[in-house]
Amino acid sequence: MAATAVATPEVLRECGCKGIRTCLICERQRGGDPPWQHQVRKTHRFIYHADTGWAVGAEESDFEGWAFPFPGVTLIEDFVTPAEEAEMVRLMDRDPWKLSQSGRRKQDYGPKVNFRKRKLKTAGFRGLPSFSREVVRRMGLYPVLEDFRPVEQCNLDYCPERGSAIDPHLDDTWLWGERLVSLNLLSPSVLSMSREAPGSLLLGLAPSGFPQAPAEGATAPGRSVPCREVEVAVPLPRRALLVLTRAARHQWKHAIHRRHIGARRVSATFRELSAEFGPSGRQRELGQELLQTSLSFQGRPT
Repeated sequence: MAATAVATPEVLRECGCKGIRTCLICERQRGGDPPWQHQVRKTHRFIYHADTGWAVGAEESDFEGWAFPFPGVTLIEDFVTPAEEAEMVRLMDRDPWKLSQSGRRKQDYGPKVNFRKRKLKTAGFRGLPSFSREVVRRMGLYPVLEDFRPVEQCNLDYCPERGSAIDPHLDDTWLWGERLVSLNLLSPSVLSMSREAPGSLLLGLAPSGFPQAPAEGATAPGRSVPCREVEVAVPLPRRALLVLTRAARHQWKHAIHRRHIGARRVSATFRELSAEFGPSGRQRELGQELLQTSLSFQGRPT
């Protein structure tokens, strides 16, 4: 008697994708012409230069030689040593990684949060991992992070075999505060930033040698480009620490495209509390509890 084929239930896929999110694994399993759509590439690409703070039109593009100030991005190269990087990833890999959307895997060290209902649970949260103690201490040596006290750490694992990526998004502002801090490990990548606001960006000629960027809004306009057609590429060197604040945190969505994952990449993102959970906030007592737990550095992935 011929064996009867048994269909594999949809829930038994090898990825964590839901809804319109996909990765290479579920794309291969579904086959045929996909009913979902990938993000359309922006028309105009600008490259962020960390030494000046300018976003400069890509070479051989319509806006080559044109630029605009791009405030709110701080990049600290070689934040950890190669030995520290290897040890951090080794310790991460001792704990299980959970399947996540778009081909990623994740480890969370933080409270369980329902952002839609604005509720959180602290059960099971025991703090950031012990191997992050030195990383957090070192952050405080830089002026942009001297009072940074993270209450959550999220590790994300990307690999080209899964088609890992993360769609353009803005991080929550109810619980998470002004600064988003991310450590880029194992391979270089690119953070792609886009803005869906109406209107246009005013551009000025990028002076020879790219001098120090002027104050926000101080560029003398010479051309303009619709905001919605622009993508700013922020190069992320291996072992670099990225800090997003101001417009880069609140107005420009950030993403990691599949095409920018050429080898395994691990990111560790640290988030601080919003003013609502600060010393003068409505939920200051809960905020203090979260901070005490977080900075005990006794955590395991929740």
